[in-house]
Amino acid sequence: MVSSQESTFSSASAAAQVNASALDLLPVYAKELIAGGAAGAFAKTAVAPLERVKILLQTRTEGFQSLGILQSLRKLWQYEGIRGFYKGNGASVLRIVPYAALHYMTYEQYRCWILNNFAPSIGTGPVVDLLAGSAAGGTAVLCTYPLDLARTKLAYQVSNVGQPGNAFGNFGQQQTYNGVKDVFKTVYKEGGTQSLYRGVGPTLIGILPYAGLKFYIYEDLKSQVPEDYKSSVILKLSCGALAGLFGQTLTYPLDVVRRQMQVQSKQPQNSSDGLRIRTFQGLLLIIRCQGWRQLFAGLSLNYVKVVPSVAIGFTTYDMMKTLLGVPPRERIHASGGNK
Repeated sequence: MVSSQESTFSSASAAAQVNASALDLLPVYAKELIAGGAAGAFAKTAVAPLERVKILLQTRTEGFQSLGILQSLRKLWQYEGIRGFYKGNGASVLRIVPYAALHYMTYEQYRCWILNNFAPSIGTGPVVDLLAGSAAGGTAVLCTYPLDLARTKLAYQVSNVGQPGNAFGNFGQQQTYNGVKDVFKTVYKEGGTQSLYRGVGPTLIGILPYAGLKFYIYEDLKSQVPEDYKSSVILKLSCGALAGLFGQTLTYPLDVVRRQMQVQSKQPQNSSDGLRIRTFQGLLLIIRCQGWRQLFAGLSLNYVKVVPSVAIGFTTYDMMKTLLGVPPRERIHASGGNK
């Protein structure tokens, strides 16, 4: 009996050693991809119901314009049940895993490259995080944008509720989609690859400052934390929450324009809106047709969503890096950025 237990223990130890050895063989950038993807998926799923309500408020879905957060959640439950809270979340997670993986990994790569090539001229302070975060955000958006478009179109649909339209000419019955694949097929038929990137302009204009500010504030706040408390999960959550809160407030109007552009039809039924709407045209059009307050529709809900989402994302990423054995940045930089 004892020998059998010893054999089982030895087998488990050997398997753990093999797994540890396999993990050690992974390059640093691969570990950063894994850590970033896990952080994104965990954070996005945690706030999926709030994300669904936010999209319904931004796109002025009938029956939700004048409702608060709790009333909107109740109405979703009434119409669609628990699944309504996570409608479009499959597309969202499909998007966020590669997006977050690319975002965090390219941030580390850009940061290392900037430090290795431009440190004498720009220094090594938080401005490096601002530049690296902006470049990483743009890279991740361009690679995963069609999935974000699919997520928005799926979340825009509400069973048994009409869609009255937004500032860009969406009136009457909207196209019904049966999953991510159906969205891609239908949208591609409407206008090819260009249609899959509808609304990417305001997305990029919004993500560049947002991603940069998010990393800038998070890293700057972490640098102010005394050494004895740097491993504190609560402090990491607090730093991440503040970073997301401040960055999102400054760029939120562009997010509203992006959502309304994403859900507009190929041929708007309102002839006065027949031209393809561009980013700043969209801002002016929303102000004229819906009032300036619409640029901040759902912002209070976004605060509720962004605080835990960004906080969980940054904290999970840091913890995953430790778990996967990613070396400290100082050691990576000292080795010349060889990842």
